[in-house]
Amino acid sequence: MAKKIRIERPRASRRSTQGSLNAAGHRFGIVVSRFNAFITERLLQSAIDALRRTGAKDKDILIVRVPGSFEIPSASRALAKTGKVEAIICLGCLLRGETANYEHICAEVTRGVGQAAQETGVPHSWGVLTCDNLEQAIDRAGLKSGNKGFEAALAAVEMAALAQQLSAPSSKLQATRPQRGKKRSRRR
Repeated sequence: MAKKIRIERPRASRRSTQGSLNAAGHRFGIVVSRFNAFITERLLQSAIDALRRTGAKDKDILIVRVPGSFEIPSASRALAKTGKVEAIICLGCLLRGETANYEHICAEVTRGVGQAAQETGVPHSWGVLTCDNLEQAIDRAGLKSGNKGFEAALAAVEMAALAQQLSAPSSKLQATRPQRGKKRSRRR
């Protein structure tokens, strides 16, 4: 006989919070790789579009260009340490080649961006494409699979707002109740 699994639902007294998609008043950095510029420029333009659509002003967007994706972590860490930005959007494009270099670069860029966010406390969002070929990169830069630059910018907006909420005095923490679904009738 199968063992019954008990699913615990959140109690109504539990509170949660999340960032909003309002970029007004927040400052953002974008660190973008120049390598594979055909792709990264699409990511950059979509990230800027997302920031503007959510209320960011051009004066609150700082763009830092680096030679390749490998340089993104050190530039993002340096930018975070300036205190000029509240969130950083990392944009690049890595394409698999004939050697193992791709795996090493992907791993180091991923590790470095995560470490920079941890060390500085400034949220970093991930818009670095890691694709097998150019066709996949083109799809992820705005054709079939949306635009990962746009998505990374939205994540940065939400994280900047969340970081602001979490650093505010607890009385100003905006809590939300867990969403409840429609009640379903039970059939036996």
